[in-house]
Amino acid sequence: MLNKVKASIYRWLTSKRYNWRNYDISLVVVVLSLSLISSYVLSLLNVQNVGSLKRQIVTVIASLFIIALFSVIDYHSLCAYIPILYIIATIMVAATRFSPIGTKGVTDSYRWLDFKIITFQPSEVCKIVVILSLAAFFVYRKEKLQRFSTFFLACLIALVPTAFIFVQSDLSSSVVIVIILAMMLLSSGIGRKVLGPVAAVLVPVSGFLVWYIFQPNQKLLSGYQLNRITGFLNPDSQALGTMYQQNNSVLSIASGRLYGKRLLEGASGSRNYLSVDVIESDFIWTPISEEFGFAGCMFILALLSVIIIKCFLAAKRAKDYLGMMIAIGIGSMFCFQIFFNIGVATSILPNTGLPLPFLSNGLSSLLSNMMAIGILINIGIQPNRGSNSSFADSNGFD
Repeated sequence: MLNKVKASIYRWLTSKRYNWRNYDISLVVVVLSLSLISSYVLSLLNVQNVGSLKRQIVTVIASLFIIALFSVIDYHSLCAYIPILYIIATIMVAATRFSPIGTKGVTDSYRWLDFKIITFQPSEVCKIVVILSLAAFFVYRKEKLQRFSTFFLACLIALVPTAFIFVQSDLSSSVVIVIILAMMLLSSGIGRKVLGPVAAVLVPVSGFLVWYIFQPNQKLLSGYQLNRITGFLNPDSQALGTMYQQNNSVLSIASGRLYGKRLLEGASGSRNYLSVDVIESDFIWTPISEEFGFAGCMFILALLSVIIIKCFLAAKRAKDYLGMMIAIGIGSMFCFQIFFNIGVATSILPNTGLPLPFLSNGLSSLLSNMMAIGILINIGIQPNRGSNSSFADSNGFD
């Protein structure tokens, strides 16, 4: 029986005619290195059920399995089922707020689904589904990219699930999806004739919205979201209030100095990051900085930079337009989530609830990130499909 299963898997893999020599082992090594660093840092934190050795081993093995699985699933096949995946993802993000299995967080937000065995944050996987949906849509409309209808339909595809994420009070994930949409629109070949007039309208509208959220009785942002923005703009007045967590994070990061307390003081020294909340997820950069210092942070940033660079290199080398657009979406997602997370920890951005890819604790974030890496590898091992250039003219894509 086992031999038959192995033979079936072998026939399926060989039938795909993938270019296995292009399988990006170095990307897997970088991701695995970050996972091991995450496991080590989480083991140092005094957070219940987060740093156990068994849990971390299972996490690393699960990561490798997800990457391996999605790296051999043809992304064209995934996109063939995108209407179904899109509907499921939209229903799941809506269910967090409008169903009995949606759970309420400490900030009055509804971001998780409680399946009793595990809790799941569907907005993380929804980001991948939106990327695939937009890429498939642009391929479908490649002969009509220069029309305003293409722009508005693309926005509709992205903003329907984003609206449900926004009403969860998950502003940060909503912003990430909007940025992904903007980056994919700019890369799609849609042209200045469409984007120019749209920008001329959006700039004053954005200015009005910024003015509106600071008005009394505004309905756009929840109370804690507005407090985080006003606290960021007036840090001295909120030093013991909204900005207390971020101020402690900055002090903790600074105390790591050049080489970090783990090297200079060992395990016996005091740790400032213990006064910071959510250090296993949203503020994971704080213990990393204090333990490993500036030198360790630069090493980890270099690893994260390699992933982002490989995303956009995969877009450049993709065998078709669909692969190019997916890789751009994935690269945009990683780039801005990394920027937002570290920006919050270092207090250069208002406090948001975004995990740091590959380093923060969380099953939902892990699943989303590893799926993205697997899809990225699959883009790289695809056989040639005609033109060697994926950045062809918008009227003549492969």
